[in-house]
Amino acid sequence: MSKKAEDYSKKGLRTSYISTVIGISLVLFMIGLVLGGIFGLKSVQKQAKESLQGDIFFKSELNDADIKQIEEQLNTWKEFSDVYFVSPERAIQEFSGDSQVEQEVQAMFLDENPLPPTIGFKPKESYATSKGMAHIQAKLMKRFPEEIDEVNYDKASVANVNLGFKQFVFLFLSVALLLIIIAVAMINNTIRLALYSKRFTIKTMQLVGATSSYIRRPFIMQAIFQGFISALIGLAFLLTVFYGLNNILETIEISYTIESFILLVGILLMIGVIMTVISTWFALNKYLRMKLDDLY
Repeated sequence: MSKKAEDYSKKGLRTSYISTVIGISLVLFMIGLVLGGIFGLKSVQKQAKESLQGDIFFKSELNDADIKQIEEQLNTWKEFSDVYFVSPERAIQEFSGDSQVEQEVQAMFLDENPLPPTIGFKPKESYATSKGMAHIQAKLMKRFPEEIDEVNYDKASVANVNLGFKQFVFLFLSVALLLIIIAVAMINNTIRLALYSKRFTIKTMQLVGATSSYIRRPFIMQAIFQGFISALIGLAFLLTVFYGLNNILETIEISYTIESFILLVGILLMIGVIMTVISTWFALNKYLRMKLDDLY
């Protein structure tokens, strides 16, 4: 009979341990989804900002060779992610968008191309702001006052891209903060329930003379292990979801730099270990302070 009771007790402890790890893993998985969304959003933001375009129009006396020389100089500037020469033929193709329309436009101008050669540019992410684009415009006009007639870009698009992503980042950070608060509460409750089944063991060790630090040591080590394993399981769930989004849903692509991925892994491991250790510490203190009669 005592053998069955012992086996039942061990089975209950294993079930409690597994449920604790799974519960913490799911919470860390949800936090990872939000953090992954924030890091993924930065990649999308960079692509959107660096897709902004501007055009440099030159004075009529400049020929293609002079403009291409300026293009070579601009390719060395730190402000640009891409600089490209736009010939009159390419310009009218982009303007028309259709071969028939192109022919009609040229017919209107007696088969002459009315569009001059230009240089198109795309700014780097750090310069894809209203202030950055204004800086580029002023620098170009100062460097080539005799060659450049006008620098043109869509100011509304620049403002909208930056405002839109600021709103998204604020939303994601708000959700992340809310999830972390919920995670702290859930992890704390999960661990308190797991330690509740061991309250008599804790009190027995205390009654036979074990010090508080001696009692805490195995529980804290177990908490570190639980947090680490839970974070790894949460990361496995997370990577599965990211893989599915990138390979199953063709319309969604999530890309991360090595630095972002390492940071995401580090944050989840840190949250998993720190939260379990802190919750275990406070739950143990509660049972260490309780009187024997209060345990029932």
